[in-house]
Amino acid sequence: MQALRLIGWVAVTAVFVMFMSINYTRPVPVRFWPMPGDTLLVEWPVAVIALVFFLLGFVPTWLMHRAVGWRLKRRITLLETTARNHAMAAATPPIPPATVPGDSTPAHPPYPRADDHQPVAGAPVPKDDILK
Repeated sequence: MQALRLIGWVAVTAVFVMFMSINYTRPVPVRFWPMPGDTLLVEWPVAVIALVFFLLGFVPTWLMHRAVGWRLKRRITLLETTARNHAMAAATPPIPPATVPGDSTPAHPPYPRADDHQPVAGAPVPKDDILK
């Protein structure tokens, strides 16, 4: 796959170099029309004009793409860390209830076990329970 990508970039570069060499013969006047008179008259080769305007469109789009990718990587890292912390918290055994000396009943009711599925009123239903 890397070779196909390299071949593609070589082809694009070759086409761009041919375009630059063919159109680099004589300068073309570019007049920016909102300005009065010939104050903003620039004479550049066509290839340079094409490159400048290509970059004016490409660079902001590329920067936006990079920013979105960076933001998504940060979000993925945060979600992975949160999932890892929740998995570690669920893997630790609960603390056994304290008992009063000489009494066989615990001081407070025991914690529910992880496999004890008793629904709580108003709680969201897990996806696994919906399918059963």
